[in-house]
Amino acid sequence: MDVIQSRQMRGRVADAPSGHWVYRLLPRIAWPYAQLARWDRPIGWKLLLWPCWWSLAMAAASGAVPGARILSEMPSLWHLFLFLVGAIAMRGAGCTYNDIVDLDIDEKVERTRSRPLPSGQVSRKQAWSFLVAQALVGLLVLLQFNAFAILVGLASLLVVAVYPFAKRFTDWPQFFLGLAFSWGALMGWAVYFGSLSLAPFLLYCGSILWVIGYDTIYAHQDKEDDALVGVRSTARLFAEHTKRWLVALYGGALLFFAVAFALAAVPMPALAGLVAAGAHMARQIRVLDIDDPDQCLALFKSNSVVGWLIFLGLLCGGAWASISPYF
Repeated sequence: MDVIQSRQMRGRVADAPSGHWVYRLLPRIAWPYAQLARWDRPIGWKLLLWPCWWSLAMAAASGAVPGARILSEMPSLWHLFLFLVGAIAMRGAGCTYNDIVDLDIDEKVERTRSRPLPSGQVSRKQAWSFLVAQALVGLLVLLQFNAFAILVGLASLLVVAVYPFAKRFTDWPQFFLGLAFSWGALMGWAVYFGSLSLAPFLLYCGSILWVIGYDTIYAHQDKEDDALVGVRSTARLFAEHTKRWLVALYGGALLFFAVAFALAAVPMPALAGLVAAGAHMARQIRVLDIDDPDQCLALFKSNSVVGWLIFLGLLCGGAWASISPYF
């Protein structure tokens, strides 16, 4: 299926890859709901997941004891799985909510007018019902955690509720996205310890800067249409100075991450992940062409590699504490 969706025909949305499993395996009646949840564009839930997994891995490796059992310095597989399910469900719910709020804008932007609501494939009522269903899955996941973590998770809804409106009143909607998408940096630690300390807050701050950076790259795809319809963004604000801003944003993120690791007493090998992530970020900045939408999308998606590098570095830090006495 390679037909772009419109009011006349059901198909894929404009920015979804051809031949995706959503269009090969799901019945046509389910396509609009998969599109609302962005199942055909999974990069969003991956980027939402990484701060959760970083925080959980940082907590597990915090104050690692040399010679301890290696599994005791690793994050719980059950908690990793719960965060995975929660990220998919809540990213889907958030995107559905965003599409409901942004219907008037999406109808005017080339890349988004093929989405289910502006193309008339689902009604607002159907979209709201689907949003509630996804939110209930997220709530079910949240209830598996301790009481403190549940409260921290519920508090995130305030930020999520505001984000879709930010592009209407500020040039920094990416900051509000960062507040929402980085919340997992608090959640992982809260799940592990049942409390919060300075380290996860610094991880949260670093993640916010990272999100602003990668979503600025993403927003360069739509800057012409955004200017026409009055949508504000850091891509329009930074304009030709985007690379300088990315140096500051990505550099600041790495600095916050490093201090967070130090305060959490994570073993030094975890810093190798930050070095590798920094090299990847530097390459993004070096090759970026803000006037090439396809490249902007590819570089935006590549930030999942940054997530992997930092997460694997934290796992290696915990593992090193267990095996270091044998060297």
